[in-house]
Amino acid sequence: MSTYQLIIEYPEEVLWALHEQPEEFAHDARRLLALKLYESGKLSTGLAARLAGMDRVEFMFELSRAGLSPFGETADELAEDLERARAASRL
Repeated sequence: MSTYQLIIEYPEEVLWALHEQPEEFAHDARRLLALKLYESGKLSTGLAARLAGMDRVEFMFELSRAGLSPFGETADELAEDLERARAASRL
């Protein structure tokens, strides 16, 4: 399987503003890119996890910490689905 490397330029002030070392910034950038590509529906949890440099389960926990659902729905949408299922079961 082929892998590619993305090199981006950024001003040193970014590291200063974030209080991070270059390695920390690179790790955070990969994680945030993976989260955004998953959120926009462009990557599955598995591919996004690989991009972020973590396993799928770890990435799913990361989704939760970021306020995203591994099911592609918001918490409100899941709550509505649950309520509809409960209402349907009472019929």
